[in-house]
Amino acid sequence: MSQEINNNSDIDHAIEAEVIHAEDILHEDALDAGHEGEAHGEHEHTLFAEPVFNIGEFNITNSLITSWVAVFLIIILSFVIRAKNARLPSKFQSFMELVINGALDMMDLVTNDRERSKKVFPVVFSIFIFILINNWLGLIPGIGSITYDGTAIFRGGTADLNTTLALGLFSVVAANVFGVMVVGGWNYFNKFINIKSLIEIPKKIGKEPTIILVNPINFFVGLIEIVSEVAKVASLSFRLFGNVFAGEVLIASITALVAYLVPLPFMFLEIIVGIVQALIFAVLTLVYFTIAATSHEH
Repeated sequence: MSQEINNNSDIDHAIEAEVIHAEDILHEDALDAGHEGEAHGEHEHTLFAEPVFNIGEFNITNSLITSWVAVFLIIILSFVIRAKNARLPSKFQSFMELVINGALDMMDLVTNDRERSKKVFPVVFSIFIFILINNWLGLIPGIGSITYDGTAIFRGGTADLNTTLALGLFSVVAANVFGVMVVGGWNYFNKFINIKSLIEIPKKIGKEPTIILVNPINFFVGLIEIVSEVAKVASLSFRLFGNVFAGEVLIASITALVAYLVPLPFMFLEIIVGIVQALIFAVLTLVYFTIAATSHEH
């Protein structure tokens, strides 16, 4: 009887050893699969940008690297345009002049003033080009496969909320600075905190009794404008981020399901979306500049 018990105990120990061995094998296979996925560039899209390396305490994220690439390409393009500038225009120069004149004509539809369009053109057009290049860089096939220590090196700059928030904040602040330069500091201040309307009440109440109701309303409308300025930043940034990030996730999902041919129509669609989103951001920035340069009464 005791020998039978010992045999059963040996069998139990053998089974337990086999189970542990099988678990170890499964764990190693999972690790191998993970490393193989990294080697093949399979990378999960995250809502936030991922740090690639650090300079001191400053994180260099993959979206920041892509933004630097976009700025580098814009600088190269600027030098090429300058080098190709000649009295007898080449085909490249003629094309660039066509693009610039078309952009100015489109801006005139908003500003109704060619001189004002020329003043804001460098800012608005630079924003458009920067966003467009960032939108398209995230669509280049295989760019997400380039990894460093398991992290994708490149990610569309506009697919990072930090970048779009910075762009939105820059656009709104620049529009307000432009408004101060055109309208004047005191007049522009009264667009938000309308002290003028309160000062006018004692002076005009005898001739216009309704002023005691109208001007306080104008004062509170100015306070609402302050909230509107903050809302502009959120509107610009979240719209751009949402559309670009959703497009990259869509293409990644389609590519994971069917790697060949099927993703092509979606990529062409995202190329168009990239142009449209860059154009919307630039046009809204132009609208903010135009509104800021208009006096409160107008």
